[in-house]
Amino acid sequence: MVLTSGHMESPELSIIIVNYNVKFLLQQCLFSVQAATKTLSHEIFVVDNCSSDGSVDYLRPLFPDVIFIENKNNPGFSKANNQAIALARGKYVLLLNPDTVVGENVLDNICRFMDNHPDVGGVGVKMIDGSGRFLPESKRSFPSPWNSFCKMFGLSFFFPNSSVFAKYQLKYLSADQSHKVEVLSGAFMLLRHTVLEKIGVLDERFFMYGEDIDLSYRIILGGYVNYYLPERIIHYKGESTHTNDIAYVKTFYHAMLLFYRKYYPRSGFIVSSIIRFAIYLRGSLTAFFKMLGCRKRRKKNEKSGLMIIAGEECQESVREKSCSCLGTSDLVIVCKSTDEAEKKIAAENFRISEVSDIVLCSDDFTFSQIIAFMDVYPDKNITFHLYNRKYDLFISPKE
Repeated sequence: MVLTSGHMESPELSIIIVNYNVKFLLQQCLFSVQAATKTLSHEIFVVDNCSSDGSVDYLRPLFPDVIFIENKNNPGFSKANNQAIALARGKYVLLLNPDTVVGENVLDNICRFMDNHPDVGGVGVKMIDGSGRFLPESKRSFPSPWNSFCKMFGLSFFFPNSSVFAKYQLKYLSADQSHKVEVLSGAFMLLRHTVLEKIGVLDERFFMYGEDIDLSYRIILGGYVNYYLPERIIHYKGESTHTNDIAYVKTFYHAMLLFYRKYYPRSGFIVSSIIRFAIYLRGSLTAFFKMLGCRKRRKKNEKSGLMIIAGEECQESVREKSCSCLGTSDLVIVCKSTDEAEKKIAAENFRISEVSDIVLCSDDFTFSQIIAFMDVYPDKNITFHLYNRKYDLFISPKE
């Protein structure tokens, strides 16, 4: 392990980001974090799990104040976070994924919430994906035997508004209101440092997935509550991994099996058998829907409408970059602001169905403005892209 940079004295917030081969997504994430911490004393850790894309060499000159921890192998998500937690000095600790974008006021708002609610151990936020859609893992309940049964066998899918069948993802609770919840997402988890000192850090037996459920469970066992706040961030990967990656299905359900063995030791053979059956069932369904997804993607690509939202002086350069990255478009709509874009979309003769891609220039708008615009127009058939002209950084969600 190689440690670079120095520590600040007793910052209010310690931000920890674990990176593995996503240097451009991490670059944009760090830009947004910089903008969101201007009024907060803070320190930022990036733990690199032996990336092969030159992440640290690329990012270190751009972010000299970031503390980089370079691992010589990939010890997993939990252990990497624990390495930084051991060094963190902040009153609060934020575990943040590199494929996220935070608004300028999010971190300050949440820290103030924690200041005013000493009984709160951890906070999660409203996450939207690269199409502006709400990610249901933003607020969840514990995977009790009943909740897990409903999720694994589709009852929560068919009855999303039921407090009996859909309790795992709490879809019946408004995404735009604050709620006490049980499980926080590891993609954005703000924790009280004193709580970590009391309950312990992440369980390193969870290599990836499940560690956030385990930590959330221990926060509540420790006598604290977890909260969901409707502060908005982008989480690019989100549910795409869930539906398109069979490796995720196996890893996630094996993590659930570990959770059951830890907290429901008497569940034994029956629960183990059910979970293994669910792995094979969901794996088969994943392969089937992945095949359908490829067909749908080909159909989606038949329409190529492009909307560009950028300041007047740079619209042409943004258009050239967009066409270079996305291909030429039959329809190109250019707007100088998100307000103008909203007015065009609201016009009677405008057909949003003809637009497949929207590019927003992050040099001309705040991250909060961009996220708010995406949140208003969630559409699985639209992909939002962010372009930073200064660094020629064009970010698209991975499919």
